[in-house]
Order: sequence, then C-alpha cells, then structure tokens
Amino acid sequence: MPVLAVLWLLLLAAVSPAQAEWVRVSGIAMTTAIEMEYWFEGPAEPGRAGDLVLQLFDRIDRQMSRYREDSEVSRVNRNAMDGPVSVGPELFRILQKAREVSELSDGAFDISFGSVGYLYDYRKRQKPADDEIDQRLPSVDYRDVVLNPDGQTVAFRKSGTRIDLGGIAKGFAVDAGIELLKEQGIRHARLSAGGDMRLLGDKRGKPWIVGIRDPRSEDRNVLVMPLSDVAISTSGDYQRFFFDEAGERVHHILSPATGKPAKGVQSVTILGDDALTTDGLSTAVFVLGADRGLTLINGLSGIDAVIVDEHRQVHFSSGLTPPEGGS
Repeated sequence: MPVLAVLWLLLLAAVSPAQAEWVRVSGIAMTTAIEMEYWFEGPAEPGRAGDLVLQLFDRIDRQMSRYREDSEVSRVNRNAMDGPVSVGPELFRILQKAREVSELSDGAFDISFGSVGYLYDYRKRQKPADDEIDQRLPSVDYRDVVLNPDGQTVAFRKSGTRIDLGGIAKGFAVDAGIELLKEQGIRHARLSAGGDMRLLGDKRGKPWIVGIRDPRSEDRNVLVMPLSDVAISTSGDYQRFFFDEAGERVHHILSPATGKPAKGVQSVTILGDDALTTDGLSTAVFVLGADRGLTLINGLSGIDAVIVDEHRQVHFSSGLTPPEGGS
C-alpha cells in the first residue's frame, strides 16, 4: 500500500470519533428477566458485551438449576448420598458461601430446604399437606451437606437431602456478569436478574437511582436511593406465590424450621459489596424476621438492610439514615 494511503487511513482513525452510547440489553435466563444498561465506548459491536453476559447466565443456569436433569446440582442431588461428589470451582464457591450464610443466620438460610421445597408447585398452585412436610423436614439441615475443600467435593449425611440454589445462584451470576463487563472495558453499568442487582461505578457523574418496590403495589416504591458501586438484593413474598383455598399467601421463601412459607415480613432488601452475599442474606433475614434480621445485619461490616414487615412498617439497619418518619 502506498505511504500516502497509509497516512490517510491513520489520519481517518485519529479524527473519527469513538462510538460512545448507553446500551440496553435484556433477556430471560434462570427463569427470570435479565436487564442491563452500560456505557459503551469503542469500535466493537455495542451489544456484544450484553450478549456475552446473557450467554454466561445460560451457562450458569445449566450448572445450577435443580430443574435440569443434566445440571451439576442435579448430579449432586442424585449421587451425594452415596459418597463425595466432585464439583467445579463455581459450584463449590456457592456452596461455601451458602454454608457461611447458614452459620451466620443459625440456619435461617439453608440450601437443603430443597428437600421440602420440591413439594411445592407454584405454577400449578399446589402445596404439600402437613404430613408430607413432616416426613421430609428431617432432611433439611445445612450441617448434613458436607464440603471438602481439599478434594472440592460435596456429600450428604442423610438420605432424602436435596439442595436448591434458588436463594443464592442468581447473585453469583450477577457478580460474574459484572466481572465480564469489566473485562470488556466497561466501567459504568447496571445489571439485574430478578431481585438481584449490581451497580458498576456511577451513571457517568450521577448516581444510579434505585427504588425498593412496595410489596403490595407494582406502581409504588417504599424508598428510592441514589447509589453507586454496590450490590442490592431483594427477597419478597410477592415474587413467586399463589393464594391457597383459605386465602393464605403461599410464597417461595420457606422457613427451614417449618418447611412452610416464612411469616412476619413482606420484603427484605440487602446492600453490600457483592450479590452472592446480599442474595443469601436477603433470604436469611426474611426468614429471621425484622428484629432478629436487623440484629444480624447490624453486626456485619459493610452490609445494610431495609425491611418491610407484615404490618407494612419499614425498618432500617444502623448504617442507613431513615427518611423523615421512618423507623
């Protein structure tokens, strides 16, 4: 190529403005809506980073879903009673975090709730009878899920034990998605999967505005917060539920102690550094209730909570300044 032509191409590259825009990508994965918004600068396809994140969520779902017979979690549920089962580093990390949250919450968070949870069918609006729950409840105990860090294995002590990562896997996926966006050179982003969200940076000089939904209204927030560089997870009794024949709300957040939907709280929102932690804690605090839940959160560094109880009273952890009239 002639020298003048090369110089001309270099000049064009130098003066051509880099592509810069807000990109919005959405999809469905892990049985929930995935939404992201990020500031993109560069010559590549703007939506490519978002597509990679959706592919990541699909891969994690194939590993972590108890509804897929070929998933890693299903393999554990089938075989861990017969002896230690080797698992990959991602699943083992989630299992370790689940154990940590279980110990912090005295078992209020317990992935072995799946031993009873599979008896509920929210699509068909079916719940188990009390005697069915009583029969399965002895299999719910996180201490019977044995982790071996040296061999990276998991084993069950009791027959009938099943794990379900529905209360923590989406948080892991959100964290992984943010790391992937960082690898693509993105520094400002919002990524959410159902009730779990991570904010990367701010909104280019302004905070992200995040609302905590009123558990009894799709059109109203109980609180709106300006935030940046934080993880937010919300567990609510409105996310997956049906009403039984007696008019009782049957939701998906089960108490490991009773095998039945936890009572006393309508929603819990946890703020922290990573969504893996906030996801697990939001479930734990929901089961603990407002008083015990706030005691737990106030003892943890860098973690805050907003709780809406069954009387629609809003409670704040000590690290948050409540608005006028809050509690």
